[in-house]
Amino acid sequence: MKTRTSGDTSLQWLIGILLGVLSLLMLLPFVWMILSSFKTESEVVQIPPTLWPQQFTLNNFNELFENMQFGVYLRNTLIIVAFSFLGLFLNALAGFAFAKYQFKGRDGLFYLVLATMMIPSQVTMIPVYLILNMMSLTNTMLGIALPSMVGAFAIFLFRQFMSTIPDELLEATRLDGAGEFRIFLQIALPISKPILAVQGILAFIAGWNSFLWPIIIANDEKLYTLSVGLQLLKGQYAGNFALQMAGSAFMVVPIIIIFIIFQKHIIENYSISGMK
Repeated sequence: MKTRTSGDTSLQWLIGILLGVLSLLMLLPFVWMILSSFKTESEVVQIPPTLWPQQFTLNNFNELFENMQFGVYLRNTLIIVAFSFLGLFLNALAGFAFAKYQFKGRDGLFYLVLATMMIPSQVTMIPVYLILNMMSLTNTMLGIALPSMVGAFAIFLFRQFMSTIPDELLEATRLDGAGEFRIFLQIALPISKPILAVQGILAFIAGWNSFLWPIIIANDEKLYTLSVGLQLLKGQYAGNFALQMAGSAFMVVPIIIIFIIFQKHIIENYSISGMK
């Protein structure tokens, strides 16, 4: 067994310190943005800048919700996120079908689904808009949320992960009298918890950051999302940096919280992938 020399230990310490310093430098803009959202405008623009607020204030957030309709934007964004999570369930259902059922044309249909990943979303926006317009779904929340509910990438990941579930386990459950939908809910989904966590984060981020499609499909400001509201904030209050910091912090912090909550499942997913 090779013993670790003092030179190797010193190199590891040096690399650790270097990575720690770089991590702090990377986090500094985010920390400054969040703390600046609690500052007054005069303190945000003062030179030299301050990191910690001299006096905490919630006036910036009150301004967002009272005068900028961020409460409406937040409600719309949460509705889109809810539809994204519903789409996550549909993606898992499709992945389970492709992984565990034999039917005519299964492989061809799966490759067709994969082929849609090669098409940029910008290319399909006009056809999707025309279809929704014929269905009278333009300028509606359903029209905003519907196109992003199901995605080929998510179906592919669920299919690949669920292919590793032993068929003997599913057959044993069938022998116990369980139906196919119950097998999916009680066997396939719990086993797929790591990939569900990863896709849940991706679905949340996609729904939370939805920007281009709501602008295209909706012309009513009451249907705009937080990302669109943040862009409006930038245009209407370009000189109010404290207010912009508050809006940006309100967009970023929930994503960080979601990642912290589900990070152990992401690590578990990578561990399982490594063992395979």
